[in-house]
Amino acid sequence: MPRYRTVNPYGMVYIMTNSSAGNQIAAFKSYTDGSLTLLDLYDTYGNGTGTKEVSAATPNDGIDTLASQGSIAISRDRRFLFNVNAGSNSISSFRIAGSGRLSFVSVVPSGGLQPNSLDVYDNLLYVSNVGDTENNFNSNITGFYVDAEGFLSVIPDSSRSLSTQNAQPARVLFSPNKHHLIVSELTTNRLSVFEVYQDGTLAGPVINHSNGEGPFGSIFTPQGALLIAEAGSNALSSYTLFRNGELEVISGSAGNGQQATCWVVTTPNGFFAYTSNAGNGTISIYRVNQYGSLTIVESLYSTQDALGVPIDSGVSRDGRYFYVLNGNQGSISVFRIAANGYLHYLQKIKCDEIPELGTQGLVVY
Repeated sequence: MPRYRTVNPYGMVYIMTNSSAGNQIAAFKSYTDGSLTLLDLYDTYGNGTGTKEVSAATPNDGIDTLASQGSIAISRDRRFLFNVNAGSNSISSFRIAGSGRLSFVSVVPSGGLQPNSLDVYDNLLYVSNVGDTENNFNSNITGFYVDAEGFLSVIPDSSRSLSTQNAQPARVLFSPNKHHLIVSELTTNRLSVFEVYQDGTLAGPVINHSNGEGPFGSIFTPQGALLIAEAGSNALSSYTLFRNGELEVISGSAGNGQQATCWVVTTPNGFFAYTSNAGNGTISIYRVNQYGSLTIVESLYSTQDALGVPIDSGVSRDGRYFYVLNGNQGSISVFRIAANGYLHYLQKIKCDEIPELGTQGLVVY
């Protein structure tokens, strides 16, 4: 006889297969005990890169081929999901049903080559494009309007270059008030900050130097501090963002003793931050005070056998669970978050439908 779940549906976790033969979004149903089951896969009608790296600046190992945080994003009203198709230079959009199932809406050109990160705020979406070697990269960001049904249309005159032509963007992120757009540049050690006008176009960038090497993933705390993971320094830095686009360091390169610290997420209250350290398969826990000051707590492996390579991650809306994608296995590890921020291992889920290498992105609904 079939076995039925004795716990209730709780939410959703989405990842992206990034397959070069046809990109798909994999939707996992989460339950009140934190566990996941695969619900369905949805075609994006675009192609990923598979195991092909978007840039020679990152290891050619088929893990984290987009070298980014934010290759999938959910709108703040939780109505829409968006993803990049780096192999076909496009962006896809989906409507999210109350059940968590997806309905395809549209696919549009990304405004450049090899899109790898995007963020959405109200009716605005911006995507970063890495470029490629044939056009000397020509990295840029490009903006789109999102209509009431989730369709995307490019914002005229919205494409902007970064600090240099071949700067490799790793994360594009709106500020909490939508007045600024921050792009971390992995290869230049710079943070480009753009002013966002009411019509969605941009001014800038104001170029800030990263406190540490290899600025990669980023997130704002609810209190307004900007956290930047540093892949080269193996550390996390925090900043204050000023109205003029300048950044001031709060905690500079708080090291964790790990390797390839690339991704960062926080709990909903902003008191704890978690970095994925792909170089040695660990997650680092940081305490964040109300002013954005950082204190390293501990690091632990993302899988019980210590063989996983953690990349993109997310936290449930109530702050009870932490989810992380293992980029060398196509698996997701689930942890319970204790009141003191510590992580307690619950599950690793691996499905035959998910490729072991090349899978990217993770968002929690």
